Order: sequence, then structure tokens, then C-alpha cells
Amino acid sequence: MKTKNITRAVLMIMFITTVSGCKRFLDEDLKSQLAPTNTFTSTYGFEVGTAGLYALTRSEYNTFGEEGAFLHNGATPYEVLQAATDIVEVINSDASLTAFAQLTLTPDERFVASYWNWAYGLISSANEVLIFADKNNNWDKPTDKARFQAEARFFRAYAYRTLTYLYGDVPYVETILYDFKLDFTRTPKAEVLAHIVDDLKFATENLPESPDQVKDGKLTKWAAFHLLSEMYLMQGDFAAAEQAALAVINSGYYGLMKTRYGAAKDKPGDVFSDLFIENNQNRLKNGNRESIWVLQFDFNTVGGGVNSDDWTRRAWSPKYAEIAGFVLADSLGGRGLAQIVPMKWWIGTNGTNATGNVPGIFDATDIRNSNYNIKRNWYYNNVNDASLYGKKSNITEQTWFSTKSLFPALTKFFYGRIENLSLTGSYRDRMKFRLAETYLLLAEAYLGQGNPSKAADAVNEVRRRAGAQVIGAEAMTMDFLLDERIRELVGEESRRFTLIRTKKLVERVKTYNTGLKDKIRDFHALWPIPQAIIDANRDAEFPQNPGYGK
Repeated sequence: MKTKNITRAVLMIMFITTVSGCKRFLDEDLKSQLAPTNTFTSTYGFEVGTAGLYALTRSEYNTFGEEGAFLHNGATPYEVLQAATDIVEVINSDASLTAFAQLTLTPDERFVASYWNWAYGLISSANEVLIFADKNNNWDKPTDKARFQAEARFFRAYAYRTLTYLYGDVPYVETILYDFKLDFTRTPKAEVLAHIVDDLKFATENLPESPDQVKDGKLTKWAAFHLLSEMYLMQGDFAAAEQAALAVINSGYYGLMKTRYGAAKDKPGDVFSDLFIENNQNRLKNGNRESIWVLQFDFNTVGGGVNSDDWTRRAWSPKYAEIAGFVLADSLGGRGLAQIVPMKWWIGTNGTNATGNVPGIFDATDIRNSNYNIKRNWYYNNVNDASLYGKKSNITEQTWFSTKSLFPALTKFFYGRIENLSLTGSYRDRMKFRLAETYLLLAEAYLGQGNPSKAADAVNEVRRRAGAQVIGAEAMTMDFLLDERIRELVGEESRRFTLIRTKKLVERVKTYNTGLKDKIRDFHALWPIPQAIIDANRDAEFPQNPGYGK
């Protein structure tokens, strides 16, 4: 769903009034038509207001601002959820990633605070919608009230999901705080998870059913079921997680994409690469039946992306243009900054030059490892350099891990536009939930119930689409599932969240992350509580997470 200028204004009012919690501010001058008391008075007003929740959700991927409603004020903040895991090296990158990559976090770290603020900003705005929905009696349809409440409760659950993954016990707030509160306490994680589940269950009952009857990017009950499955896994309720995942899979609305489709279907490629071609993410525009929820960032569209949105491409793509003989090209992903680089153990090497011979984790027939999805062969493309043009440029240890100018790269994050090849933002819609992950959540639920045979069946649905060899129950372990999530979802999933949920963070880091294997400890499963939050909460004890001081 695309937000309009009026939505941005309403969003800012929602954010300021709820996060500031200052009654005096509310009393000063909010008598314009965009004040919440005037906006949330009709179905149309709630359409405008809830658009702000979508915008705030997308702002998790915002970097330095530029019309964004929320600022992390640093490069690729969401890549901290990939750093210090089992999949990437974070070497000589933006300073804002360093402490996360080296496990030297302090309570004063920038993104430690900005993720907290982002989540509670979204929660506050969702609570505002819920409060005003209860007060309003002017609806176009009898079902409108429950629908808007379902959207708000989904987003509240989504924000608390992030908080529990990152910080553990956090204050649970479900109302608008008009006065400053200085005595928050930390709600036990289990209690917060129970609230998340309640919100998502309400969302499954009241969000629209048919994805063909809502605008691209708008929530349906199936997005709520997908997230509910994950949250049941967090609770350890594996049977309920199974049923929530099966609700999506058996809904009749979704299916894995198995034939070429979309904007590049007649060009070289495969169905997996098609998923990540610009304009191929949405259901209504191009028939993508795999997408369950898509964040709308597309190029040159009112309410779409800006230069400061979603720098995933810049984070994962090499700095090839720094090598003599190369120039920026849209076919090479535009301008990459290589904030993070893939580890050899899973992506593998060509077995030539100084990169060694590492087989990686892909079957020979797995299309997710094809040249269309992992670019391993790089050729000089500067037509003005006749001595090099068209020749192969080799990947070496230096280009991979020192200069980060050339390495096997995920083409799912390639993006460039000939009119501005140094574009910063992605400007491509981002699939947040897709059916392949639902199958993998189902497999996780079966493993939790001690049923590797059914887990293998779920994983094999994804592997068959990829052309990979099917597996039997004897091969179906949690480590295999975590490897499969890399093959299918690397860079899309928040890897930290997955490893926390499966209780495999420390073990996998010790096994695969040589730089951190002797450094990681159990307490690194959580981030510190932002120091500013502890300092401000002067009227009640607000303990710091273990390992991070008082």
C-alpha cells in the first residue's frame, strides 16, 4: 500500500504524540484537521491513519532519513541482524556495524537504541489506532472497526516480536501514555509472547481473507497466521505452530512459484531469480502467488522508496567499480558497498586462485546456486579499457576479504538504474513473508514435535522447486534446516532471530564464525537495554541484561 503526503503528516502526529507521552504537547496546538481526534473519526480517517503503521514498519529499513518517519542515522542498520552469526563476515565496514560484528556492544550503541525506539514508536502508534477505534462509531461497514483493530494489533505484535528477540524482557504497554512515566518495569518475555499471540490470533480472525481483494502490500489473515506460527515456535508450542503454518499452506491462495514469470520470464534466468526481479514481488501486479506480505518500496512511485530506504543491495554487493576495468552497471547491481560479505563455508568457491576449494552447501542441481542467483564469474565491463574489456576478473582472498571488491554475490540484491547507477536505496518491493519460509517454519514445528519425517516432507517442498535432491528423515536435523534457510532465505531473514529462536546462536557461531568462536558467550543472545532508557526510568528498578554492566 502506497502512503500519500497526508499519511506522512498523520504518521508524524501519531509518532510524536504517542512517543513523547507529553500531555502539554497535546494541549498546545493540535486542532488542525490532521490531529488524531479529528482524523480518527471515520473509515476514511482510519485508512489514512493505519497507512502510517505501514510506513513506520517500512522505516525499519530507513537509514539517514529523507522523508522517512524514523531515523537510524547510520548505514544498513538491519544488517546488525546478520552480523555475528554464521553467514557473513563484517570486515572494515561502516562504523555503526563494528560493535555488533565484534561483540563489543555497549548500552550506548546507536542501533541498540534506535531499534528500541523504532519498535516502541510502532507500538505507540498501533495503540493510538486501537484507542480511537474504540471511541469511534462512524464506520462505513460493520466490520471496519475490527479490521482496523486487527491491522493495529498485527503491527503491535510485529514490534514486540523484535523487542523480545533483541532484549528479552521488555515493558508491555497497550495504551496511550499522555504523561511522562518514570517507573516502567520489565515484563517477562513469556508474558509478552502471550500478548503477541493474542494479538495475532485476533488478526487472523479479522483481517481480510482474500489476497486478491486487497491492495498490494496490505495485510491479510494469512500474514498473521505466518507470523503466528513463528511466535508459537518461540513459545515452544510446536503443535500450534504446525497448525498456523498449515493454515497458510492449505488456504488455497498461495503456492510456490515453479514456472518462469514476470518481467524477465523470456530472458535468461530461472524461477528463483524471477522472484527478485524488480516488479515481480507483488501478487496483483504480476501474479506472484508465493508472496504473503510485501513491503512497498518501488521506484518513482508516490509513497514508494527513497534513497535512504533499504540499503540491502549496498550491504551485500561487492565494490567492483573500484577495480580498474569495471564501471558501475545495472546488470551488476549498481553501486555496492560490501558492508558484509558471505562466508566461504556455505556459499562455496570456484576452487581456483587464492580462494581455495570449498564446496559450499548446495547440491549441483540446486538452482539457488546457479549463476543467475549467485554471481561467481565477473568480467571487466569498461568498453573504454580495450586491454581488459570482456576478460574475466578473478576472485581472490584479497578481493573477497580485504578490499571487498569482488566475491560471490547474491543477485537477489542486485539493483541498478541506468539513469542513476549510484542510487543508494533499493527501490524494489521487499518480500517480508513468502510461502517458502512458511514451509520451513512448518518443518521447524515438526522437528520440535520429534517428527523428522514430516519435517523432511515440508523441506522437500522447497527443495523440489529448487531442483535440489529430496532428503529423508535420517538427514532432517535442525542444522540441516538452518542450512536450508540459508539456501532459500539468506539475506531475507533476520538470521539472528532464527538462531535465537532455535537456540543455536552460540553453537553455530562457534562452528562457523572463526573470528568470534572464542569470543561469543551465552549472554550475547540478547542486546543490552539502551542506557538512556535505564537512566530515564528513575522511579523503579530497570535492570540491565547480564553481561553489559549494571
